[in-house]
Amino acid sequence: MVTFLFWNLKNLERLYAIDRLVRLHALDVVVLAESSLHIDSVLKTLNKGGRADFHFNPGNCERIAIYSRFPTRDMRPVHESDRITIRRLRFSATREILLAAAHLHSKLHRSHEEQAFAAGEVASEIARTENRIGHSRTIFVGDLNMNPFEHGLVAATCLHATMDRRIALRGARTVDRKQRPFFYNPMWSMLGDASSGPPGTYYRSESGHVAYFWHMFDQVLIRPELLPAFDNSTLKIVDTDGTTSLLKDSGTPNEFVGSDHLPILFRLDY
Repeated sequence: MVTFLFWNLKNLERLYAIDRLVRLHALDVVVLAESSLHIDSVLKTLNKGGRADFHFNPGNCERIAIYSRFPTRDMRPVHESDRITIRRLRFSATREILLAAAHLHSKLHRSHEEQAFAAGEVASEIARTENRIGHSRTIFVGDLNMNPFEHGLVAATCLHATMDRRIALRGARTVDRKQRPFFYNPMWSMLGDASSGPPGTYYRSESGHVAYFWHMFDQVLIRPELLPAFDNSTLKIVDTDGTTSLLKDSGTPNEFVGSDHLPILFRLDY
């Protein structure tokens, strides 16, 4: 069982919260967006007491930082751009996955259409990398700055992420005579106050006619090939580090102790 956490830190100093989350959930892989934490400080904190459990896994995508219990040789970048890094994560000599992590364009700077076009390019980058490596055992995690129902997530030429595991297990569907591979998006089931945790990962109060208030910008998508290793019950929107709540009394993210985004946690039994 490998346990992953993703968190957009908004360039805030949250090292001790990360350390508590690592201990609380026995994390194996920590993926950070908008992190200004000093690498040496992170490693000193996570490896305190003489341990050498955690490594910094370097890459050229400045928007993403990855720390894990896997040495660099087992977490090598195989494709990177300014918004995404794709790593070949080796669990053993015979078992590996592709871990893609991204921080996509904000709605403050891109229209819905521009976000969808960019998501389509990211989907192509992932597919090209899968073809080159020779498998599609891929997890895609990050701050996508789109909700699960937006075109950039669901369109066949974009990330093509469906809410239904059974549909995803079909592998692909044909659109305009081309095979379009699916992602499975379990974050749909976390959206709304009937979920077991917060209604989303990001909250914004708006004065216009259309206001969602809660958004699910932080997501994990899973290729069908890896679905047997993923149990939905392991997916959580994290609202406490075990000592301090990451929420205000109103139930919205408290960036004074955490970030304006809540972390997401999931496990892979592979």
